[in-house]
Amino acid sequence: MRVEYAKVSAVGDRQDNQDRAAVVVAESAAMMLVFDGMGGHSDGARAAETALNVVQKQFTSAKLPIFDPQGFLYASLARAHDEVVALGLDLPVDFRPRATGAVCLVQEGGSFWAHIGDSRIYQVRNGAVLNRSRDHSHVEVLIQEGAITEEEAQDHPMRNFVECCLGGDAPVPDMSITAKVPLLPGDVLLACSDGLWSGLSDKDMAEIGTPGEDNLADNLKALSLKALHANSPYSDNTTGTALRWLSAS
Repeated sequence: MRVEYAKVSAVGDRQDNQDRAAVVVAESAAMMLVFDGMGGHSDGARAAETALNVVQKQFTSAKLPIFDPQGFLYASLARAHDEVVALGLDLPVDFRPRATGAVCLVQEGGSFWAHIGDSRIYQVRNGAVLNRSRDHSHVEVLIQEGAITEEEAQDHPMRNFVECCLGGDAPVPDMSITAKVPLLPGDVLLACSDGLWSGLSDKDMAEIGTPGEDNLADNLKALSLKALHANSPYSDNTTGTALRWLSAS
């Protein structure tokens, strides 16, 4: 499996960085992980760190390629949720650590996506966004119903409210897990926190896929800087992992 990959994370106009991210690449599979600690709750950074460690450990200890990708993603995120819930058992429910997350598993010429909340995954092909995940948020429902446009969502008063997350209440939250998303050589996958996609259009996000040899890290850094500038002086933690699929061998 031949891939190019990169990671970026910036504090933005915040006191600290509550995002956590990683890209883990093995011979026959790779995993992109982004978790965004929810700043309005206690220890968002611990929630994101815990979730990242749990899912990453599940991947590195699994036999690759993974036999049941969708089941693996569900079980791994459910375990991560349980661990984050445990962090806040002694706290009132409104103050317990929480995080959103996006995980992308790449193997056997395709990708499997899982996300909770408003951390996103994009697929870019030929200079355009081919697919993206749909947030678990009231604003996303309004977009899907045609009540507001993507552009109007940027300034909507409820744009920062998510309907599910890791941590908080004990029941496993709703999560979206895709079937296999086929990849072609040159396709770029991007998993990111809302600090990266917020304020940017799909056209902006597609710049991550600008062709070139060994330029993915530069593209991701440029996209991060564009997001920080667009959201200044109120930019959030801005985090992304990117992977360019080159070939199966």
